[in-house]
Amino acid sequence: MTYFQAFIIAVIEGLTEFLPISSTGHMMLGTAMLGIKITPFVKLFTVAIQLGAILSVVVLYFKRFFKSVNFYLKLIVAFIPSAIAALLLGKRIDAFLENIFGVAVALFVGGIVLLFVDKWFKNSKINTDEEINFFTSLKIGFFQCIALFPGVSRSASTIIGGMAQGLTRQAAAEFSFFLAVPTMAAATLKKLKDYFDEGLTLSGEEIKLLAFGNVVAFIVALIAIKTFIGILNKYGFKLFGAYRIIVGGVLIILFLMGVKIEIV
Repeated sequence: MTYFQAFIIAVIEGLTEFLPISSTGHMMLGTAMLGIKITPFVKLFTVAIQLGAILSVVVLYFKRFFKSVNFYLKLIVAFIPSAIAALLLGKRIDAFLENIFGVAVALFVGGIVLLFVDKWFKNSKINTDEEINFFTSLKIGFFQCIALFPGVSRSASTIIGGMAQGLTRQAAAEFSFFLAVPTMAAATLKKLKDYFDEGLTLSGEEIKLLAFGNVVAFIVALIAIKTFIGILNKYGFKLFGAYRIIVGGVLIILFLMGVKIEIV
């Protein structure tokens, strides 16, 4: 992996991690289009740079992370379902990560759903995470499990899950941001553990690439979060739904025409 390739993948991560368009799906497409060979380090890189992205949440919402113990307890409760599902379905999830066509279908179908989300949940009234109870947190956590399939989008599934429980668009989006912190931190630690358990090590150059990718993802995510909240409050989810339909539709058409987009 070159620094240019690392830069592009980190930009994709920073842009898409908190938008309802699937960061994993876009990074899969990015690595395929850049012709990046999928080595154990590349797999680690695409997960580990999420730390940079989630650090942007901590920086932007710094005060929220020091309000109460209940804040953390709610995040833990919401995190548990996907943690259990990831442990039980680990090998199958790895297989999904090689299925670009599956990503295309998930993007397309998810886009259709986003076109109608604002209409379905227009009467939401919960405005802050302080109004969310533990049972609501758990139910949002179950929605996050859907995002284990690449292309669905962790952000989309948890935001929709939040709105289904009565949260406003912004409240659901912000809770999704907060939930990303334990979820992505755990995913990174698990990936690092698996990497070293296989007897692999990181060279000095690979450590530099990881540091570089995290810095880029952090900066881009800061901008993306602020921009996303502004777009969400003004236009809702339709723009993101249209984008997903276009990208997913184009990929599906290319596959039907016999054009191969493969992860090497």
